[in-house]
Amino acid sequence: MTSHLRAVPDQDRFAAETERFRRELLAHCYRMVGSAHDAEDLVQETYLRAWRSYSGFEGRASIRSWLYKIATNVCLTALEPRPIRVLPSGLTGPYDGSDRPPSPVAPGEVSWLEPLPDAWIAPPADDPAAVIVERESLRLALIASLQHLPARQRVILILREVLAFSAAETAEILDTTTAAVKSGLQRARARLDELAPEPAELLEPTDQRARALLDGYIAAFERSDAGLLEQVLRTDATLEATPFRDWQSGRAMCIHMLDAYVLGTPGDWRMIATTANGQPAAVVYHRDADGALRADGAVVLAPTATGVSRVIKFHDPALVATFGFPDVLLRPQDRGWDRW
Repeated sequence: MTSHLRAVPDQDRFAAETERFRRELLAHCYRMVGSAHDAEDLVQETYLRAWRSYSGFEGRASIRSWLYKIATNVCLTALEPRPIRVLPSGLTGPYDGSDRPPSPVAPGEVSWLEPLPDAWIAPPADDPAAVIVERESLRLALIASLQHLPARQRVILILREVLAFSAAETAEILDTTTAAVKSGLQRARARLDELAPEPAELLEPTDQRARALLDGYIAAFERSDAGLLEQVLRTDATLEATPFRDWQSGRAMCIHMLDAYVLGTPGDWRMIATTANGQPAAVVYHRDADGALRADGAVVLAPTATGVSRVIKFHDPALVATFGFPDVLLRPQDRGWDRW
């Protein structure tokens, strides 16, 4: 009993000192591994390790740096046996062969990148600067590019460029030298430039223009109207979807593929607007043979002032629950849905 009573204040103090960093640690782990669910597990492991060693924390570094050191080591260990997570555009160039449905990748052949719901890592609403920085550092194009960096270069770039740790602090977190950090950062920057992520010209998801583009994309699917996509997509737009290897480049190719093989008839699709990776997004439902609208996945758009430059569809029904939505939509007579 006495032992238990002694432990309670320690637990309270641990929670008071560490819980405020959970959101940013989740974002950190996601940048490292490219999976929201894996990141969540890694944060849990981080806090478990931190609790076990909390009594030995001497305060030589800040509690935040100490937690980042644990989280980084957890991520690096987890990444050792795993293949990198990619998008279809990370596998091959755009498809330009004969007209046919997209070709799926065999199960287990590729580890796919996953989107991160904004609600999981939403920073305080009273800090607009933090909101913008968080969104920019979680854009899908950047996360996809980061996965192609060696793990230690990846973490050096994240710690220095995203989280603004000094070279000395980064060296302490990684148990290495400042010279090694500077060299690793230089190589990471050079490699990232080669991968050429999309330019930082995306509209914020709160921008009315971004929401209008998302609404137009949703309407095109729900009405099965390929013509509406002409008003939404840029002429140089790209379209990719997991778990398919083929992806399309150019508005004409994107619209043709969707019209020929995806849109179907009005009412086949239902989408509900949300946000992911600091970008407009929607959870997606598809009507099955019984007429029920069942979870199909999520789609994330890259909106610009001249239209949507990139569409990424994640065909994974489990993602809908990740965003906090039901697996099956109720019928309109059961409950009123705003877009039924």
